[in-house]
Amino acid sequence: MKALSPLFVFLILYLAVSIIAQDFYKVPITVAFLVSSVYALLTLKGTMNERISIFAKGAGSPTMVLMLAIFILAGAFAASAKAIGSVDATVNVALKYLPEEALLPGIFLASCFISLSIGTSCGTIAALTPLAVGIAQQAGISIPLMVGLVVGGTYFGDNLSFISDTTIAATQTQGCSMRDKFRVNIRIVAPVALLMLIVYFFLGTRINSPTDLDSINFWLIIPYIIVVVLAICGVNVLLTLGIGILLTGIIGISIGAYDVFGWFAAMNDGMMGMSELIIVTILAGGMLEIIRYNGGIDLIIKALTRNIKTSRGGEFCIAALTCLVNICTANNTIAIITVGPIVKDIAKRFHIDPRKSASILDTASCFTQGLLPYGAQVLIAAGLSDVNPIAIIPHLYYPMLIGVALLLSILFRYPRKYS
Repeated sequence: MKALSPLFVFLILYLAVSIIAQDFYKVPITVAFLVSSVYALLTLKGTMNERISIFAKGAGSPTMVLMLAIFILAGAFAASAKAIGSVDATVNVALKYLPEEALLPGIFLASCFISLSIGTSCGTIAALTPLAVGIAQQAGISIPLMVGLVVGGTYFGDNLSFISDTTIAATQTQGCSMRDKFRVNIRIVAPVALLMLIVYFFLGTRINSPTDLDSINFWLIIPYIIVVVLAICGVNVLLTLGIGILLTGIIGISIGAYDVFGWFAAMNDGMMGMSELIIVTILAGGMLEIIRYNGGIDLIIKALTRNIKTSRGGEFCIAALTCLVNICTANNTIAIITVGPIVKDIAKRFHIDPRKSASILDTASCFTQGLLPYGAQVLIAAGLSDVNPIAIIPHLYYPMLIGVALLLSILFRYPRKYS
């Protein structure tokens, strides 16, 4: 258990203390990760340089660096677009042309569609969260609810997209085609997505959109339109955000919203606003690498696979393994890569269809990742909306329900053809 103790230190310091104090702002998440990271270093043997090297391996992994780059560009784009009035203009367009009852399902559907097209939840969250917050403020909707709607919808694409890291990792580790995995996966989660559209439609009937809207300058909407179009076309998320930042500068300078130095200042403010997320990502990546190095992940895997006897039990084990490792890694792709080879062995041993095991891997990881207050998706949404991550979690209905759908698919051997 010593290998997992840094995670326990974090949970006790951040979650337990905050619950006892009834205030999740009492213990900053950065401090909680700092303390648990320092403790993790103390659990290692060797010189301090050797310990730091292991920590740095996790903190500076390609996945973590890519995540940090997305954070930085997302902050710069959001701030520079907001400075020229793009958020307000786009919000006014939505409030003016969308029927009141279509606001919530419309944004949820956009989140699902964009994430399905680009295969990444972080990029979708970066593009849609500022708009969702603006609409919430104008229409008097709960901001955590609106942010949860956007974040939840991104897991539809993260779970199903052919170019999603989780889909690629799940299918490659299980030895099945993406198309076949999609066929299984869509049967499990499509009813949930349809249910959420209906729920959001009825929730939207209680929304009263404001009528005293300012005149709309459609030039200000172009950065968001281009970002969304590029995302749908599958352009790399970093390139998409870079083009969006450039457009905000060109438009902002041309209409006199700011000069070049004002544009630079806006980008700087946005990037600095992401500093907490960057610190958390670095510390979490290093701490979790130490947990892996000390055998914490292997310990969990061995404990869960000890008493498996049936195919249904094997499927439950696959889901549980994925969830637990995802909690430890705070990254659904890494979790799939970590347990993938073990899951393949379990699937062969208990005659589980590789298409079903790949689907369980992906869906369980998205379910867990969607409910982690220290996961990248929730953190970036919290940073862009200035909302505490814990306040967003209760509104992540879609990730919660795909977990229920996955549980039912295992219990009732659904879809039958692949069970």
